[in-house]
Amino acid sequence: MQLEITEMQNGTICLANAIARIVYAETLAVSLRVIEALTSMIANATLNNRHEIIKMLSDKNIFESLNTESSRHKYLSVDTSIRGFQVCVRVAIRMLHGNLDDRCNHATKFHRSELLPSWAIACGYVADIDGILFYA
Repeated sequence: MQLEITEMQNGTICLANAIARIVYAETLAVSLRVIEALTSMIANATLNNRHEIIKMLSDKNIFESLNTESSRHKYLSVDTSIRGFQVCVRVAIRMLHGNLDDRCNHATKFHRSELLPSWAIACGYVADIDGILFYA
């Protein structure tokens, strides 16, 4: 699935859905804590600039689930009626409206604990939340 992000009349909902799909694919919505942390990391990395968010959400180097070879890629096509996805949407809307506090200690990068990207080798993580490591 190619993730396409467009701004329509209700751009906030459209963007929130795009954010939620990626957050769901990366976290599988295992907890509210990790959903909020990854969503706030997206806000930190883009400083709440919608155009930067759109650019970030298409970067396969940041989000492993965007790679078609990834075992998480299939979760981008999540059934939108799933409760965990709906939580991701609500958190994304809060973030887009500026109502989500930083839940990841100012992190701007992340990876899941089962992966170790080359950029993370020389870095110290600032938070470990439900198997996702966050870096400032």
